[in-house]
Amino acid sequence: MTTKEILLSAKEAKTAFASITAEQKNEALAAMADALEQEAEEILTQNRLDLEAAKGTVSDVMLDRLMLTMDRIRGMADGIRDVIQLPDPVGRILTERTITDGLNLKKVSVPLGVVAIIYESRPNVTSDAAALCLKSGNVCILRGGKEAYRTSKSVVNAMRKGLRSVGLLEELINIVDDTTRASAQELMQARGYVDLLIPRGGAGLIRACVENATVPCIETGTGICSIYVDSSADLPKALKIINNAKTQRPSVCNAEETLLVNEQIAAAFLPDLKQLLVDQRIAEGNPPVELRLCEKALAIIPGTPAVSQDFDTEFLDYILAVKIVKDVREAVEHIARHSTHHSEAILTQDMNAADYFTTHVDSAALYVNASTRFTDGGMFGLGCEMGISTQKLHARGPMGLEELTSYKYIVTGDGQIRS
Repeated sequence: MTTKEILLSAKEAKTAFASITAEQKNEALAAMADALEQEAEEILTQNRLDLEAAKGTVSDVMLDRLMLTMDRIRGMADGIRDVIQLPDPVGRILTERTITDGLNLKKVSVPLGVVAIIYESRPNVTSDAAALCLKSGNVCILRGGKEAYRTSKSVVNAMRKGLRSVGLLEELINIVDDTTRASAQELMQARGYVDLLIPRGGAGLIRACVENATVPCIETGTGICSIYVDSSADLPKALKIINNAKTQRPSVCNAEETLLVNEQIAAAFLPDLKQLLVDQRIAEGNPPVELRLCEKALAIIPGTPAVSQDFDTEFLDYILAVKIVKDVREAVEHIARHSTHHSEAILTQDMNAADYFTTHVDSAALYVNASTRFTDGGMFGLGCEMGISTQKLHARGPMGLEELTSYKYIVTGDGQIRS
């Protein structure tokens, strides 16, 4: 199908979806999860083809993002099942009161309608997005990156099989076959067909959508996440947190990209940091973290001299920009200049410093003595997520079911007229 045909089909399916009950949605989600596991061999076959085609064109870290295993497919299916357990977000009475002339006024949650998601090479986004859209009563149009097209298509085919098995329209979940920029542009400008556009990927993709979309668009994803180590920090705990935030999965948006270190503890802390992230990882046969150091940090440990651009870069790799700062105020000022307003952390035993940090840093998620890796729909109890919104209107932070709804007013009377 052409992108235009998919848009038409999705708009028609939106009308049919309005009368589907919460029980029917949960039954469909269970069938989708089962179908993913039943079709796992075919999905893995298509994933191997994508991996072969992508080798040499993307980094090893990004290849890991693209790769599926049987365990990862089970994880995708379990993510769908987690959504079943969440309360239905549609039809909730948000407020109710009696207004002028005895009219009853209800504010009721409703689906957005047709949600289009443009994303890059992460197959799990395909199932997460479809599950969240279905549970929230929305028709989804998925437009993944070309590196993962075969995988995403096979995942969609499996989920549509699940929909058919319970008697629902397969057009509730759609995937765009055209992976060129033309299809992305068509979704960005599909006024009257797309009710919300969500880009999920790198800075270039998000910028293109924000600048070119004529449909409502939510800015998500780019994460230049910073961790500040205060003078009072528990340094062994700080090392553990930074190691997790940087190396557990460096290719995701909640991974740490910048480390700010208080000058009072830098001489004691930075050698231990290098030992953990560089020397120990080499000894264990793991990729070392490239430390891009400011001048003051270079005087303490060896590394790559940092340039100003390093503090404005989402590396998505084993690279960490390091800067020594005077105090929490300078750390906050640095974050204000360079952050993408995703996730930031302070490591401190001084609650006054923690309060200053959480009051003055303007990001969607702030952490005190914990890793930024927790900014995630699953970790926040949302089941899974559509993306991490870094803007303030409509949604902020991990976007779960509630963020995929709007509301309408229902006013009930008994013959009242306005005088």
